[in-house]
Amino acid sequence: MAKFGLSQPLRRIEDPRLLKGGGRYTDDIAPEGTVRGVVLRSPHAAARILSIDTAPALAIPGVLAVFTAKDWEEQGLGEIPCVIPLKNADGTSRAATPRGALAKDQVRHVGDPVAFVVAETLQAARDGAEAVLVDYDLLPSATDLATAHQPGAPLVWDGIPNNIAFDWETGDKAKADALFAQAAHVTKLRVVNNRVVVASMEVRAATAEYDAAEEKFTLTCGTQGSWLVKDLLAGSVFNLPPEKFRVVTPDVGGGFGMKLYLYAEYALVCMAARALRRPVKWISERTEAFQSDTHGRDNITEAELALDKDGKFLALRTTNYANMGAYLNTFAPMIPTMAGTKVLASVYDFQAIHAHVIGVLTHTVPVDAYRGAGRPESNYVVERVIDAAARELGIDRIELRRRNMVPQNAMPYVSAMGQRYDSGDFATVLDAALQKVDWAGFAARKAASEAQGKRRGIGLAYYLEATGGGPTERAEVRFAADGFAEVLVGTQSTGQGHETAYAMLTSHELGIPIEKIRIVQGDSDQIPTGGGTGGARSLYSEGQAILLTTATVIEKGKQAASEHLEAAVSDIEFTQQGGRFTVVGTDRGVDILELARIQRERASKGEPATLLDAAEVAEIKSHTFPNGCHIAEVEVEPETGLVTVARYVVVDDVGHAINPMIVRGQVHGGVAQGIGQAVLERTAYDPESGQLLTASFQDYALPRAEDLPDIEVEFVSIPCETNPLGVKGAGEAGAVGSPPALMNALVDALSGAHSDRPATPESVWKAIKAAA
Repeated sequence: MAKFGLSQPLRRIEDPRLLKGGGRYTDDIAPEGTVRGVVLRSPHAAARILSIDTAPALAIPGVLAVFTAKDWEEQGLGEIPCVIPLKNADGTSRAATPRGALAKDQVRHVGDPVAFVVAETLQAARDGAEAVLVDYDLLPSATDLATAHQPGAPLVWDGIPNNIAFDWETGDKAKADALFAQAAHVTKLRVVNNRVVVASMEVRAATAEYDAAEEKFTLTCGTQGSWLVKDLLAGSVFNLPPEKFRVVTPDVGGGFGMKLYLYAEYALVCMAARALRRPVKWISERTEAFQSDTHGRDNITEAELALDKDGKFLALRTTNYANMGAYLNTFAPMIPTMAGTKVLASVYDFQAIHAHVIGVLTHTVPVDAYRGAGRPESNYVVERVIDAAARELGIDRIELRRRNMVPQNAMPYVSAMGQRYDSGDFATVLDAALQKVDWAGFAARKAASEAQGKRRGIGLAYYLEATGGGPTERAEVRFAADGFAEVLVGTQSTGQGHETAYAMLTSHELGIPIEKIRIVQGDSDQIPTGGGTGGARSLYSEGQAILLTTATVIEKGKQAASEHLEAAVSDIEFTQQGGRFTVVGTDRGVDILELARIQRERASKGEPATLLDAAEVAEIKSHTFPNGCHIAEVEVEPETGLVTVARYVVVDDVGHAINPMIVRGQVHGGVAQGIGQAVLERTAYDPESGQLLTASFQDYALPRAEDLPDIEVEFVSIPCETNPLGVKGAGEAGAVGSPPALMNALVDALSGAHSDRPATPESVWKAIKAAA
């Protein structure tokens, strides 16, 4: 690290292994005797299960077992839980949607698991699944969020009227209403936040083993943190002590929130492994993933913005209908409520905000956290309604934002939603973005596009994120026999570059060469606790734990060095540069790795020794609030409605960027996902049958390289004051700011005509024709 201090763009140390095929993913792990499982899924959106005949499947050579809900109940297994207790506005509790791993009496979406077939080979398991005979009594389905909560719509659950799972509110309603009553102007806007399929590179997978002697399960699967899956499996499903489960997460090819949860398949492979005394593996197919992985977003939001005569924001009111799908998934009720609404104030000085959120059940795949988890949805509606107000009032949209931004000298600032912003200079970030994109020169670029028969628009969005955290995070440093320093962490990389960032931080604190540091993650037996990865929490939470742990290593090292060098502890000093303990005023010293080796050897011989190994748990007390400005320029072909992103600029304040190259990569990925949602990705259900019409990449358009511009990213560093590293979470930032910037640019190109997402060529063409 003499060459690579903190804040340097060090290339990711994990990439050579991964790019050369050295990754080790769940499907690469096959214990001896492994058999294969296949899930038989409902082909119907809504139906009663009249009977299930498994005999034809069991007659197929190689089929070992067929499990149904009857087997699940006979083994006394519990529910796949939703862990978020939520109170309705009237004080009652949210609705419950109890869910076993296999549907018992009724299926509620296409893809709902009905049976689990286990066989010696994958082909035999597939043949067995096709042979299971299920007699369904078809029911009407409700898949459209806009109508599913209306009286008379087909019910997803008997006893949940109008499919409303919860009716929740937050903020100061009385104050907001009073401010609206005195407003000089009120802007109203209805926006759609379209449903997206997560589509991680690596599909979900799981392999379970059961040790009958120890009565212990080992589950290997791609997660965003082994500990949540372990705790839910033990406590909610199997009713066993947590120590009876070991969850191992190897390399993970993308998560984006979707791999946080306990899924039915993870419980099914465990059940089958115990019943058959064989390791059982299940690997999702891509179409199966479309029908069983949690989806993201899917909101319809009605917003009202109250302004005074000078264009100052008074209050904001929102009513958000949030599609939950057929079941309340693990964290689902929290996403549009507690997670999303905390950033409704964004960077603006509202006097009051009131938010009303209605969770709606539909006969669709459950919806849960997806990159940003509620915050992209809230930022989207705020930035869209501000642009609408600027058009209605004839005020420049940048000027309107400037008038209402919280000034830097107001920090720390408590927003209308009660969030304490510790730092930020929003006006400076805005100005940097405007200068970088050459906002003043847009008129000339627009004229050049018009000369070619195209429409050109420019749009901006200022976003504010509230990154997840707490309450604690753990780190451990062990000095291994092979001369490496191992850093055991409680987060889980799914492609973000954690190994590099943590190694850089450890190297900086302990002076150990980065090539002698090994990051260990994902094994719940090796690492007793961990908060996992989600909400852009990793570096600022795990980073604090690493700082505490390395400080303890240094203190233990001083004691060990005093013994080895025969000097008083008070005379030992540690130099980070070079990682060396020395006796003050002399040239006598010892390298930290050598000292660790000496002490380890002494301990192995039974001699007195002070080992340098240490573990600490950090208390994570505060959120961080990364923020930034996204500016997009788009060109539209009026004859076809095709939207091309011609220019894209981001200026972010993520505090202290430990590795700017990694942060840029994260922003690029988030922007790509935001562009995909804005103009390409459409999740469509047939309104009559409830069939998922976009269940493969033939029908669902992910962004390709040719769909993306050169994403230009710069940083304005305003260090966070709530953690010693000064970092603000960056992993979700790109996905938060990009959709409103893109759509504001498109509306500008359409001369103010409203457009909802996704802005496909068909929808844009129709908007142009309607305006004409």
